Amino acid sequence: MRQAWLTRHGGPEVFAVREAPDPAAGAGEVGIRVRAAGVNFADVLARIGLYPDAPPPPCVLGYEVAGEIGAVGAGVTGFRPGDRVLAFTNFGGYSDYLVVPAAQAVPLPGGIDFARGAAIPVNYLTAWLLLVRVGNLQAGDVALIHAAAGGVGQAAVQICRSRGATIIGTASPGKHERLRAAGVAHCVDSGRRDFAAEVKRLTGGRGVDIALDAVGGRSFRESYRCLTSLGRLMVFGVSSFAPSTRRRVVAVVRGMFETPRFNPLSLINRNRGVFGLNIGHLWERPELFAGMIGEVLPGIEAGRFDPVVDRGFPLADAGAAHAYLQQRRNFGKVLLLP
Repeated sequence: MRQAWLTRHGGPEVFAVREAPDPAAGAGEVGIRVRAAGVNFADVLARIGLYPDAPPPPCVLGYEVAGEIGAVGAGVTGFRPGDRVLAFTNFGGYSDYLVVPAAQAVPLPGGIDFARGAAIPVNYLTAWLLLVRVGNLQAGDVALIHAAAGGVGQAAVQICRSRGATIIGTASPGKHERLRAAGVAHCVDSGRRDFAAEVKRLTGGRGVDIALDAVGGRSFRESYRCLTSLGRLMVFGVSSFAPSTRRRVVAVVRGMFETPRFNPLSLINRNRGVFGLNIGHLWERPELFAGMIGEVLPGIEAGRFDPVVDRGFPLADAGAAHAYLQQRRNFGKVLLLP
């Protein structure tokens, strides 16, 4: 087993590849030979030391993988060696072999390659939960999607498009043309601090029915201002707290200071809602994961959804993958390919 270990908090250079014997699959577990592993911004925050759920270093990051079953533990039914699967991993994904509870593995249909498979769990589960399960997205709704060119952003764009919603997406200007081709009706420069004014202009003063925001800080306040009556703000990250490759206390303090406090009475009077999501706190609900992935996979097989993979890096280049993601150079998913 080869793994990319986070040796300490810091910049992208803190990763080191280490080898160890393959772990044995215990009762109720499966071993997976990893062909592709997802890299997410939560991993970046964990590397810097801004993700409280991450284990202290040295540790192995990674929330999702796709690969082949290498071993089946006692009591496991439905899987056998050689089966193609995707899996959720509560850290440990930056590996070429790992063991997970069988409940966290899902069969990967034959028409989906491993790279696209590894781009499904975190991205589509997050977007599906926020837009469909909680957000109740309807045809004709207007959705504001921040970081629309990112992994979750691309999944959200496809879900919105499939359900007949109009999309306003934020991204750097160099990505706007491709976003329009993907179905985004209006593109807004992600560098604009006054994006709420632009969103109101684009909607004729009406605002949006749902906003997905993983930027944090001031952005939460501006996204809330974008909502129309019965609008829903979905918050699920704080990427603005990590503007550089290392932890900057000033950025964190500023982000915390600029984060709004939502008053329940104001929510009532304005007919608005705010919902927060951390899928890392849903590990006790594997049936929830499997159920929603079961709703997403048919859409991928039918061509309604198509996981967008930007680039894959060797396991030894986990640091380069982090730098690439943190510099916002990606359009779609960034992967490690053991």
